[in-house]
Parts: sequence; C-alpha cells; structure tokens
Amino acid sequence: MRRALVRALRTRNVDAVTALDMGMIEQADEDHLAAATAQRRVLYSFNLADFYRLHRAWLAAGKSHSGMVLAQQQRYSVGEQMRRLLKLIASKSAEDMQNQAEFLSYWG
Repeated sequence: MRRALVRALRTRNVDAVTALDMGMIEQADEDHLAAATAQRRVLYSFNLADFYRLHRAWLAAGKSHSGMVLAQQQRYSVGEQMRRLLKLIASKSAEDMQNQAEFLSYWG
C-alpha cells in the first residue's frame, strides 16, 4: 500500500498499518491474513486472486477472519482508493466485515 494512502487514511482517523509496519514483508499470504485476524484488522490487498482463494479456503475449513478488501493493482489512483475505502468504511462495520471479501471495484 502506498504511503500516501496510509497517511490519507490516518488523517481521517482510520487505523491503518502496512505489512512493513507489522514486520510482515516476505511472509506468506496466509501469515498476513492470520496476523490481520489476530489484531482484528481488515486486510487490504492488490493480490486479488491469491487472497480470494485463501478467503474461500479458510471458510471451507471453518476458519474465521476479520475480512478483506481486494483491488486490482494499478487500477485506482490513491485518491480513488481513498474515496472507495471511505465509502466502504462508512457502510460496513467491523462486525459486518467478518469473513467477508469485498472488492474495491464495487464501491465506486
């Protein structure tokens, strides 16, 4: 996630952290989802195909996660990501996001 987006989210009181902030660079996708879930965070990723597969696998195995937002890489400017993420945040609570995979493209 670009630093500009993180700064913009934080400016709007969104508690956003990056994989770098969490010391998760070079970790497996499942480890990212597990760490986000342990901290009760919704995961945001451009790795759409892999994380959607992981979402489905976790649900099939009866595992729960805190939710994820998936977007196509390089499709949206920082401003457009921000607009769509804020729209999603305003529409869905943390509880609503439990075990959900939301696509940023829907929130246009």
